[in-house]
Amino acid sequence: MAKKQETEVAVETPVMEVPPVVNQPKRKEPTTKVTEDGWEIKDRRYVLSNNKTPLSYSMRTKELYYYDEEKGYEREIQYTENQNTPFVEEFKGQVRPGRIVFRDGVMFVPKEKVNLQKFLSIYHPQAGKTWYEVKPVQKATTELETLNLEVDAMIAARELDIDMIEAIMRVEVGSAVSKMTSKELKRDVLVLAKQRPVLFLELCADENIHLRNIGIKAVERNVIHLSDDQRTFTWASTKRKLMNVPYNEHPYSALAAWFKTDEGMSVLQSIEKQLK
Repeated sequence: MAKKQETEVAVETPVMEVPPVVNQPKRKEPTTKVTEDGWEIKDRRYVLSNNKTPLSYSMRTKELYYYDEEKGYEREIQYTENQNTPFVEEFKGQVRPGRIVFRDGVMFVPKEKVNLQKFLSIYHPQAGKTWYEVKPVQKATTELETLNLEVDAMIAARELDIDMIEAIMRVEVGSAVSKMTSKELKRDVLVLAKQRPVLFLELCADENIHLRNIGIKAVERNVIHLSDDQRTFTWASTKRKLMNVPYNEHPYSALAAWFKTDEGMSVLQSIEKQLK
């Protein structure tokens, strides 16, 4: 009996295709362009100071002067649409005056308008006063400083005695202080410290504020009398003159300064006894 012939079938192994390596171009990091004088070319945003947001605010753009330290004298400046310099003495040809207007308290200036940016940041006499450039790092620093001031002011407000609180709040609300309770005063002084920390800390550091408050209270309670022309303080009971207010001085500031003199100190002690 004949044997079957066995046939072998060759099985081809599939070849894996390797995709070609494509060299990806390296991503270029954005570089900062700086002019010869060190000015960084970038878009800039300016805002009015004190959080002002009028619908529109126009500024003067001519008949202004900038003190040039290198040249040692003031140079007239003007913003124009067609000149590459703000200095009038360097203008060439006809001048096309430019307008600068803030909308809702903000002005965006693209990087192409270097002349306008420099006019707003460097040359204009109100730069940094009426408006300022918004800088992210500077803004963060300013916010941190503001928060620290608020914390310092509120801690100081919490530790004040009631007489000093009354003296500070009298600056803000005047004679209405006399009708406020101690709780109202403590609440309002904390609000003042949080909302206006710089003013509050300045008032705390004013060594005369407590003395002025004593003088005002003494007049309100008819211990001493201030003449109608605001020029003379007298004892209310005897009409005896205590002091004359120097010309051009606030009466209570003058009285506070007088309380520090030898004669004034004895009067102050007597007033404090009568106010208790």
